[in-house]
Amino acid sequence: MSTIRGARERARIEVTAAIKDEARKQLAAEGAAKLSLRAVARELGMVSSALYRYFPSRDELLTALIVDAYDAVGEAAETAHRASCDVPPVPAAHLARWIAVACAVREWALAHPHEYALIYGSPVPGYTAPQATVGPASRIGLVLIGIVEDAHRTGGLAVPTLAPELRPEAERMAADLAPDLPPAVVPALVAAWSQLIGLISFEIFGQFNRIVEARETFFRQAVADLARNVGLLDDRADRTATDSAGA
Repeated sequence: MSTIRGARERARIEVTAAIKDEARKQLAAEGAAKLSLRAVARELGMVSSALYRYFPSRDELLTALIVDAYDAVGEAAETAHRASCDVPPVPAAHLARWIAVACAVREWALAHPHEYALIYGSPVPGYTAPQATVGPASRIGLVLIGIVEDAHRTGGLAVPTLAPELRPEAERMAADLAPDLPPAVVPALVAAWSQLIGLISFEIFGQFNRIVEARETFFRQAVADLARNVGLLDDRADRTATDSAGA
């Protein structure tokens, strides 16, 4: 009996994967707003009623695609961070780790522009993302917060200035997002995150055409500047701070 159940589960996994693959093709050809369960079923040679057993509505299929995309780009960010932490003889400096993660997100976006557009492009009319998307959507942000927290613990963070009128909001944001960081850091982190996505979106959606040619070099410099706005110190500043502390 368990053998039959295992075969059914494998078949369901295979069919679910085929449905999502075909849906991604539709995203590339038509955009998320025109995603159609009937069209997906037709291309797969299924009757619509059979497909509905896997995804009862267009929104449930969209959610699955969104979660997959967030998980994929999140995994790219986490993999890049792990690799930067394993550089011998010591882990990369905080600024270098930040840049490595940002570049991994950009590379994933360039390789998967339609999936990137699904999660960071225009909202899909009539669709409201459910709670199930929140965790996957947080993965990149958590990596970046972790880098800044490490810098704060090891003296590699210069806390940015904060306008007095923003302090109540900064304290609320810190309590919600990064309670282990000084409140002044968190608005800078949120701004850096939004600008990182903006940089990638401008490139993906063609806004840099005939403006920026050396795009990787431009991107690396821009995200390094964002990190410094958050307060991350570069290698030389890290060494200077360490030398001063030991003097």
